[in-house]
Amino acid sequence: MVGLLFRKIGLSMVYRDSEKMLKPSFGEPDQCFPLKGDSGFVEIRLRTTIIPEAITLEHVDKAVAYDRSSAPKNCRVYGWRQGYDTDIAVETRNMFLLAEFSYDLEKNNAQTFNVLDLAGSGLVDTIRLDFTSNHGNTNHTCIYRLRVHGHEPTSVLTTQS
Repeated sequence: MVGLLFRKIGLSMVYRDSEKMLKPSFGEPDQCFPLKGDSGFVEIRLRTTIIPEAITLEHVDKAVAYDRSSAPKNCRVYGWRQGYDTDIAVETRNMFLLAEFSYDLEKNNAQTFNVLDLAGSGLVDTIRLDFTSNHGNTNHTCIYRLRVHGHEPTSVLTTQS
């Protein structure tokens, strides 16, 4: 199972359908990971530690969906290196802000946001997408695909040698 964790209001669960947001949806309506309500967050454990460079958030294309109000709107992405100790509580994690953005329904359905310069070259193996609002749907928010772009720390050493 993919290391995807959904948390909302103190609940921690791994959802079977959560893998949908890690795979291409090919623009098909309803092929998303739906979350109840208009705010919440998801956490994703990456397969390896990386130096993050950008975040891409996708929603269904306006050409195939008449209602896109379930798209996340105001978002923040955090990252941290959890390592192998999975018993650390959220409050004690050393999370740092990677990106803060608003998903714009008038732009391309796949929108990429650069990691903030303030994040430096921090190593992360876990990310968290927080969304504080969506585009008007009070029942649910859909995440069609979330991608983290970056490189492994060893590739930096190889290119500098």
